[in-house]
Amino acid sequence: MQVLRYQPRYIFVPVVCGLVATAVASIFIGPMPISLAEAWQAIIRQDVAPHVSLVIQQVRIPRMLLCLAVGAILAMCGAVMQGLFRNPLADPGIIGVSGGAALGAALAIVVFAPMAEFYPLLLTLGTVPIFAFIGGSLVTLLVYQLGTSQYGTSVAIMLLAGVAISALAGAALGLLNFYADDQALRDLALWSMGSVAHTTWENIALAWATLAVLLYCLQQDGNKLNAFLLGEAEARHMGIGVEALKRRLILLCAAGVGICVSLCGMIGFVGLIIPHLGRMLVGPNHNLLIPLSALLGGLLLLIADTLSRTLVSPAELPVGIITALAGAPFFIALLFQQRGKM
Repeated sequence: MQVLRYQPRYIFVPVVCGLVATAVASIFIGPMPISLAEAWQAIIRQDVAPHVSLVIQQVRIPRMLLCLAVGAILAMCGAVMQGLFRNPLADPGIIGVSGGAALGAALAIVVFAPMAEFYPLLLTLGTVPIFAFIGGSLVTLLVYQLGTSQYGTSVAIMLLAGVAISALAGAALGLLNFYADDQALRDLALWSMGSVAHTTWENIALAWATLAVLLYCLQQDGNKLNAFLLGEAEARHMGIGVEALKRRLILLCAAGVGICVSLCGMIGFVGLIIPHLGRMLVGPNHNLLIPLSALLGGLLLLIADTLSRTLVSPAELPVGIITALAGAPFFIALLFQQRGKM
């Protein structure tokens, strides 16, 4: 892939402007037409029709905020994993991390759903994120161990392990669907396709707190990731603790992906597409790539959510379907490109 490098200010300023414009547009675009003036009045809580205020303040603004945070987290984790494994095919969904996190979250939904009626925050802020993090972490470590030998890390083996683990997670999810009661079955069906329809302010707070922590921690390791591009041996000669860095970044990415899966379900390909676009714009420098990926990831998921609300209006498509429709052709084209390089 050709790398185009521009001055950062010529990239970040237009991206931020586009992100703000898309966020504003997502507030008044939807199945129920709302003018920009009405949307602004609802935001500042002036006199406006009750149904307009309800849609803006309780539906569209929360969805917009959650899309920005989740898209940014998935894109940053994708950029870090591609840099860590030095391969453009590495993605949390493709190597099975999302599948492991989904299995953990689904297990929590089925087991603890009967208690959710009495403890509403038990699932959203308790068991589901914890189980998703555990599932994603275990799968990530397993895939990494399978793909790593004394000669280095084989991304081909990691991809094959990811396929096997994703198939196993899919079978386990099917088994949970078989044994789930009606309420848990409905929750699993909507959640497995990826959706931000049932957004709460508690979910938004958790997502943005996770984004802030990940952005800070990953930026601290930007130069070390740049050294990784030269190879693990070269990174060791530069005084970098390679194994400790791998474990830390893998656990951080597993935590980020696990929390996103627990909040929104399976949303794929954001971590695959966005880092490639970022490298085309600013090159492989992770000090610039990570924050740019966060901005572009939020922008992509926000556009996908707006399309999901408007394409089949008044019905709504799961946002995971939109990202899959955009990401699958991109992944196929990337495979053809990698085959040409080989």
